[in-house]
Amino acid sequence: MSAVEPGSAVSGLVERVKAILLQPTATWEVIDGEPATIGGLYKSYVIPLALIPAVAGLLGAIVFGYGMFGVSYRPTIVSSLVSAVVNFGLALGGVFLLALIIDGLAPSFGGVKNQIQAFKVAAYASTASWLAGIFMIYPPLGVLGLLGLYSLFLLYKGLPRLMKAPEEKATTYTVVVIIAAIVLAVIAMAVLSPIRSLGQSSGLMADHSAAAGTLTVGGNKVDLGELEAASKKMEAAAKQMESGEGPAPTDPNLLKAYLPADVAGFARTEVTTGSGGAGGVTGSQAEAVYTKGQSRIRLSVTDLGAAGALAGMAGAFNVQSSTETAGRYEKVGKVDGRMTTETYDSNSRHGEYNVLVGDRFMVAAEGDGVGMDELKAAVASVGPARLETLAKKG
Repeated sequence: MSAVEPGSAVSGLVERVKAILLQPTATWEVIDGEPATIGGLYKSYVIPLALIPAVAGLLGAIVFGYGMFGVSYRPTIVSSLVSAVVNFGLALGGVFLLALIIDGLAPSFGGVKNQIQAFKVAAYASTASWLAGIFMIYPPLGVLGLLGLYSLFLLYKGLPRLMKAPEEKATTYTVVVIIAAIVLAVIAMAVLSPIRSLGQSSGLMADHSAAAGTLTVGGNKVDLGELEAASKKMEAAAKQMESGEGPAPTDPNLLKAYLPADVAGFARTEVTTGSGGAGGVTGSQAEAVYTKGQSRIRLSVTDLGAAGALAGMAGAFNVQSSTETAGRYEKVGKVDGRMTTETYDSNSRHGEYNVLVGDRFMVAAEGDGVGMDELKAAVASVGPARLETLAKKG
């Protein structure tokens, strides 16, 4: 006899959504003992709810377009439809990948590996974020999408119970998975453009032929061995943040010394420094402004502390993305072994170039009236290799 998932009828779906949102503890207890299959959960729960932000975003783009600071933009129906389809596909793939991470990390936190239970967690915890997508139907209300963060609380309540993690390790397990979810969202944005251009409908597939195994996300291969190593880094970093025992933030004045007096013919006109933190997450930053005529570059060096190791997890996904439209391009990938992002608009001559150094420091250059070569020169002037040496000492 096949397993029957709740929500196979509209009324059942609505009741389950109300229950998980309003009575999460009791509902997770019910879910824990329910028979289920991944295919059944996709059909009865994931697909109907994941359609909400996709359809709402499509209608909002077509009817209202996008606007900010008095400038409005209305995409074509075709491009809006493609975006909706791709976003929907990424949502479906993201649930599966998150379930893989939940399942894979379970033994590290005293939990029990169980693919079905892990998929239940990923699917039902995503409920709030999918429902919040309804606000995309009217772009000015998009900020209310932050209500979807309630999904993090749902994850916190359901993860330890379904994966049988002991109480003393449950919090750290949850923190690591939450960070993984955030990383997945960033990666989804990074692979969105190439998936659009390729027109591929399969955003996620597993390749079990290799010993370690790989995943392919939008054409980007993920080495599961690297993912496991990265997850261990995440676990250690999360524990440091939770306990408040992470590395002490670098003295902002020391970071200030990495900012040169001039960059690519631009003279330094302003320098600011600062540090702080809470909840075990600490950091510091030094920032300088460089000008040449009407052009300016803002160059910063930020110590991310323990959170830097979490940001570095993107490297395990080997993300390589490049897109160009109407004089604007965006690139994500590794340059000299470091995760790098760059965006540039040739019409406004505005651009950004960011490099993660030593899984701890973020060097960022943003400029107006400049070329990308000047922004890259600004980052290079900081001396990424010297920062890597500093990261190892810390």
